[in-house]
Amino acid sequence: MSQNHAPLLEATSVKVHFPVGERLFGRARSTVRAVDGVSLNVQPGTILGIVGESGCGKSTLARALIGLRKLSSGSVSFDGVDISKVKRRSLRRLRKRMQIVFQDPFASLNPRMTIHATLAEPIREHGLRTGAAAVDARVDELLEMVGLRANQAHRYPHEFSGGQRQRVAIARALAVEPDFIVCDEPISALDVSIQAQILNLLLKLREELNLTYVFVAHDLAVVRRVCTDVAVMYLGRVVEKGSRDDIYENPRHPYTIALLGAVPSMKKPDEPAKSRIVLTGDLPSAADKISGCAFSSRCWLYKQLGEPEECRVKDPQLDAVSGTQEAACHFPDEAVKFAKSQVPA
Repeated sequence: MSQNHAPLLEATSVKVHFPVGERLFGRARSTVRAVDGVSLNVQPGTILGIVGESGCGKSTLARALIGLRKLSSGSVSFDGVDISKVKRRSLRRLRKRMQIVFQDPFASLNPRMTIHATLAEPIREHGLRTGAAAVDARVDELLEMVGLRANQAHRYPHEFSGGQRQRVAIARALAVEPDFIVCDEPISALDVSIQAQILNLLLKLREELNLTYVFVAHDLAVVRRVCTDVAVMYLGRVVEKGSRDDIYENPRHPYTIALLGAVPSMKKPDEPAKSRIVLTGDLPSAADKISGCAFSSRCWLYKQLGEPEECRVKDPQLDAVSGTQEAACHFPDEAVKFAKSQVPA
């Protein structure tokens, strides 16, 4: 990841654990490790994509980054301030600078409030405009910024299409003039024909307003298009991270290689089809205690190498493999060799 400036947001050893099951002698029977020791940073003006299978913890991590999930341990600093330790008044100022756009725009909007009321509320709450005329003008401006008309302000959410509702949700995030926005799968609930429009809007707003994004997604083609940096999650951990070009052109973790191999691509008529590495088995439970590498039970490289003991007993940590690229794998070089030789699973 780019390291040219001090990070706008920095997460250090973040854990978010949830107790589950009936309590025995005051303790829960098990613990779900939704996020289990994630460290990353987000540089100003960049778009960090967080990708992985459903259930890997990416949305929980995204919410933890802006204080919507309480940390079990670790820390998150925004612009140099630890958001888990600041007082309520200071946190209120920080929250204004950090916003989120959720996956389902209909669920995230109050059906009993007009769009005008939805946008005007945070403007008044944070004292960004004074007087009804100034607030009204700002609401109209926000609607125009996201491609809606000012005369739509007094409609209710159910009177809009899915894509229009997501534009309203984006306008609401912009209402408090933030620096940083978490986009939690913002297009996955939309029709394919609308997805590109919302992506283009987010990119346009980033340029115009100098925004920084964390973009949570499972669609790797979308992430490649919009993100500058990528963090790949598996079972609550980041297993590989780096610049977009490094991750997509030279993946070093077996999980990343398998994910990218599943992305549909166009090939020339005379180009031979590449062997695809297919992951077998289900994602393990985040409540299970796993020794060694958590990915080994599904890892094609582990099988190709004859199930080395190191993978069974030693938990791999993120380590630099090339420039700013890091991977949590005991054999990243071997992973690249096997992938380039197109060894099938």
